[in-house]
Order: sequence, then C-alpha cells, then structure tokens
Amino acid sequence: MAVGAATRGAMPPLSHPRRASVRSWPFVDRAAYVLCWVTGIGLSLITAGIVLFMLLKGVSYLQLGQFIHSPSPSLHQTQSGGFSDPIVGTLLVTAIGIVIAAPLGVAIAAWLSEYGRPAGLARAVESALEMLAGVPSVVLAIFGLLIFAQGFLAFMSQRAFNGTVTGQSFITAGIVMSLLALPLVVAAAREALAQLPDRLREASYALGKTRATTIWRVLLPSIRPSIASGVVLGMGRIIGDTAIITLILGATLKNEPATGTPILGTLTGTGSTLTSYVFNNSPAGEGNSHEKAYAAAFVLLMIVLALNALVTLLASGRPQRERKLRQRALALVPWTR
Repeated sequence: MAVGAATRGAMPPLSHPRRASVRSWPFVDRAAYVLCWVTGIGLSLITAGIVLFMLLKGVSYLQLGQFIHSPSPSLHQTQSGGFSDPIVGTLLVTAIGIVIAAPLGVAIAAWLSEYGRPAGLARAVESALEMLAGVPSVVLAIFGLLIFAQGFLAFMSQRAFNGTVTGQSFITAGIVMSLLALPLVVAAAREALAQLPDRLREASYALGKTRATTIWRVLLPSIRPSIASGVVLGMGRIIGDTAIITLILGATLKNEPATGTPILGTLTGTGSTLTSYVFNNSPAGEGNSHEKAYAAAFVLLMIVLALNALVTLLASGRPQRERKLRQRALALVPWTR
C-alpha cells in the first residue's frame, strides 16, 4: 500500500508538445520567418566578406617594421614609413576617453537607478543621454572645438602662430570622445542594476547600511561584468570614430607634442589615430598610400574584433559570476541563510 501511495503521489514526467511545422503557420508569419533568416544570413555574409577582404589585403601589405616606424611624407609608398604614431595616438585617445566615461557613466547609472531625484533633473539627464547616443560625432566635434578654443582653456591645447587657441590636442579629443562612450556605459550599468533582486538592497538596509554604502559595497560589485562590457563597447566606439579626430586632434601625420614636457606636452599636442591614418592614405585621401591604408585598416579591424570577442566572453560568463557575487553578498546577512 505504501508503494501504491508513493506511485500515486509521484509526479508524471513532463511531456513537451510537438513543435508545429512552419508550413502550418499563417502566410504573414512564414514570410517574416523567411525574412529573418535572409537578413541574418545576409548580415553574416557581409561581415565575413569585409573581414576576408581586409584579411587578404591587409596581411599582404602588413610588415613588422610598420609597427615601429613613424609615418613620413613621400610620393612612394615604400618610403612613407609605418603607422606607429597612429597606434600610440589611438591608445592615448581611447585611454583618456574611457577613464572619463567609465566612472562618470557608472555614477550616473547608479543615481538614475537608485535615486532618480529630483525627477525633473533625472528626466533631463536621460534625454541628454539619448541625444548623445544618436547625435553625429561631427556635431560633437564642432561643439568641442568651440568650447576648447576659449582663452581660459588655453592650457589644454596649443596656440597657433598668431596666438589664438586652437583647442586641438589629445586631451580635448579624449574629453569629447568620452561623450561617445558615456551612453553605452550608462545603459549597461542601468540594465544590470535593474536586474538585481530587491533582497540585496533590503538585506543591506537591515544591517543599518545607508543607500550610498549599499550601492558602493553591494550593488556595484555585483554588476562588475556588465560594467566591463559597457566599458569595452565604449572603447570600440571611441576607436572607430574619425570626425572628432580630424577636427579636434588635428589629424597630423605624426604625433607632435606642444612642449618638451614628456607627458603634458604629448597630451596638449596634436597627432593622429588609425582611423585618420586610414582615411588620409586611402584612395580618397591625400596620402596616396593605399597599401599602408589597407595594412592599418586590418590592424584596426583586428582591434575591434578583439574588443567584440571580449564583450562576448564577459557576457557569456556574466550570469554565473553575478550569481556568485549575489550569494556572497547575501551570505553576509545571518537571517538570509
């Protein structure tokens, strides 16, 4: 009888209904299904074509000496040097932009998600972030050039021969570049904070912690993978821009420090990045070194693909890491065990 009771109380195995055939769908659904497949395959083929084209072109013209030699003006491509200065300029502008955008973006995301007061200011900030995400970078470049060309900001750039402030330097370009990465960092951090369970906040409040301490000690450590993903996406956005580099950095052939000071002179000087180097040496530019442009474009594409792979890696392991961090935070509260 015990066996019979156990048998009667046992849960029947779950049975999943058979998936309906696509042929049985309405015509509109089938057309949308086919369109999704065609769009996905088409995008994959276009991406693969770009990567293979740059792979074949770039590798054939890429040489080790191009990474260590500075570019030089010449009518012959074999005498035009390498692109070491644009690589250094790319890393420098990206570092300045992300150092500004990362902490500022995380702070804005925490304020919007956990405070949101005053409400009018919060709505204004959200609208500003949406505008920054959609505005063309050339508009930001013109605005930044107008701001940093003021006399009281002369210490951040160099002056022209007639004494006017140019507003062009690595540091001014990095500041304007941070506006490109800011919406991506804020969006990634806000989305992660919205997915955290409320019991994390309640457990911290029960221990007598303030909201600021809860954000700093509990919430932000729990969303580190999401913050890292937003930062990496912001870096990719900075690396791929050309308009801001051309207008604010000056897009010179070599990196030209403003003064002899090792670090400050470089930050306030002008230079170039890989994007401006590719444009200037492409058939549409004035450098007339399309072989060097293909090689530099291949290096730039490899950097972008590496950043995308890093984002995918962080996103794939994010749920497990965030779950462990949440469990570690909840373990600090005795009554939640």
